[in-house]
Parts: sequence; C-alpha cells; structure tokens
Amino acid sequence: MKIVVDENMPLAEALFAEFGEVVRVPGRTLTAAQLTDADVLLVRSITKVNASLLSQANKLKFVGTATIGTDHVDKTYLTENAIPFFSAPGCNKVSVGEYVISALLVMAEKYQFSLSGLSLGIIGAGNTGTAVAERAAALGVVVKLCDPPKQQSGDQRKFVTYDEALTCDLVSFHVPLSRHGEHATFHLLDERRIQALRPEQILINACRGEVWDNQAMLVRQQSALPLRLVMDVWENEPNVLQTLVPYTEIATPHIAGYSLEGKYRGTYMLYEAFCQHFGYEITKQLQPMLPVADINTLSLSADVTECILKKLIHLVYDVRRDDAIFRHKIVQPGSFDDMRKKYPERREWSSLMISAEKNNDILVQLGFCVSGN
Repeated sequence: MKIVVDENMPLAEALFAEFGEVVRVPGRTLTAAQLTDADVLLVRSITKVNASLLSQANKLKFVGTATIGTDHVDKTYLTENAIPFFSAPGCNKVSVGEYVISALLVMAEKYQFSLSGLSLGIIGAGNTGTAVAERAAALGVVVKLCDPPKQQSGDQRKFVTYDEALTCDLVSFHVPLSRHGEHATFHLLDERRIQALRPEQILINACRGEVWDNQAMLVRQQSALPLRLVMDVWENEPNVLQTLVPYTEIATPHIAGYSLEGKYRGTYMLYEAFCQHFGYEITKQLQPMLPVADINTLSLSADVTECILKKLIHLVYDVRRDDAIFRHKIVQPGSFDDMRKKYPERREWSSLMISAEKNNDILVQLGFCVSGN
C-alpha cells in the first residue's frame, strides 16, 4: 500500500511501515495530485478532506484523522464514494483537560483567588469536556455541564441550560464545530451573549475557533469592561485575528491537545482501526513506545494543597511557555503552522511518578501516577 500521512504525525513509520510505503506530506498544502495512487490517507485537523482533494484518489480505501474533531472531513462525500473513515475520539482529552487546569491555575495565581468553590460551566460534555470536568472537580470546583444533544439522548448526568452555564465564574468550551441543525455551534458565543458576560468571568476556548465570534469578542475586549480570555483556537486559522491577541490572558496556537501522549494516542488509534478494517493482527502496543519523561519521579512530603498542586502541575506543563512563544512569533508570516510543527515536547501528568505520604486520592484523580510510602 501507499500510505500518505501528515508530516507532523508521530509513529507513522513505526506503526504502518510494515504495510507499505509511508509518505509524509505537509497537511496544510496537500494536493489532489499527491493522492492519485494513495491507498490510505491519514491527516490531522489542518487538512480539508473533501471532493476537491480526493478528486484523483481513485485507489483510496481508508481515510483517518488522528483527532477528536471531524469538521475538516466531508464525511458525506466519503460515504457516497464508499471510502471508510475513522477518527480518534478521546485521543487528546487528557491533554486538553490538563491544558485547561494549567491555565486556570495561572489565572488563580495572577488574580489571587482559589479555584475551590468557583463554578465552571462546561459547554460540551463529550470526551474532552468530561476530562476537564473530572480534573476541575478534583480541585473543588463546582462543575455545571451543558450539552443539549447528550441530554436529549438520555445521558443521565445533570445538565444545565446554555444560558445558565454562561453565568458561571469560569466557562470552558468543548464542542465540535457544526454550522447547521438544531445544535449548530458556529458562533455559539455570539455578539449578544458576549456583551452580556460579566467582566470578571474567565472564558476558555480549546475546541474550534469558529465557536466564538472573534470580531465581536474584539469589540468587547476593546471596551471599558473586557473579559478574561484563554484562547487556544481562533477563527480563520492559521490567519488569526492578531488585534485580539493583546486582549487575551493566555493565547496559544491550537495546541491544547498536543501532549506527546495525546499525539501518540491519536496515531495509535488509527493503527488499531486500520488493522481491524483490513484484517491484520494488532501486534504493537502504545505504552512501550512512549519515551521516559525528563522528570519522571518525585517525592512529596507536604500536604496536597492547591499551591502544591500548582507546583506539581506546572513542573510537568506550564501553559505560560506556549503563551510566550505564541506572542513572540505570531506576528511573523507562516508562524501559526510553524509553531505547531515545531511544538516543544510536552508530557502529561501521568508521566510523573509521585511518592506521596498522604492525600494520594486527589493526585490519582488528577491523573498522576502515585506510589505510597
């Protein structure tokens, strides 16, 4: 087989080379001509998989995206042309959850408040929203879930309305991008709702840029009562609204899900789907492929307070690193994709084994590996 993969997809050769030739391509500029003799196409979110791209792909028999979101893929076209499609739901949910908590701890330190007792409205309670909810709840945050489709489908969790979720102290968005239907999410946070928010609220977008009306947000931020924004995603990526960047607390280039574990997990899930689809035996396991983290063991003797947790969490991943890089480079042409391509290695909290004498439960709930003394 000829297996065409995004150049930024890890483990492609390790997982797929035994099945044929692995050809790496730039995902943003992939052309139809590059797929004329491709049997398999593996992409990430920057590649628009549609009729135009696949117009010459007459041999294609497997399309996969190593991402949770699928709005960049014309699934109707694939179905009509009998091309099997696979995604990686949940592959980076841990990474996004840890990004959100890292950002909230930065905000708590900057504005001198405790997260415990604050309310967090989570818009979208799928894999990623649930991962955020679990970690926030471990820190004592009062979580309120909003997800009308899940509520209507019989999900037994307690849900609140969208407008009620928007009244919370913290609001984090984790919905897929959809432009049509009863639950369309394009500009879900529109001009009217943006203007109604309280200035002390903290809003986070780590799903899709078009879920927020960025122009309307800029108008609000340039007013006398700006909001506190954490933005990982932007409308019209990679051409972000640069005038909005200075009005954010934390700004990053769509990397919330970019932990090493998350990226590895996405590729591995496609490998599993590939083997199952073509009838191959799954002979490789993900865990042995993960490198040992630079800092992988730590002894903790203090009580596990929010202050201690902040030190532990930011020892593994401090979102301010990515914010600093973004602000420095975003003014340079082509920098958005370049920052994603050259993203520094980032590990998940599970890469750190903590030897703790007490209060192990909260560490386990947050996802650290823990051994008792």
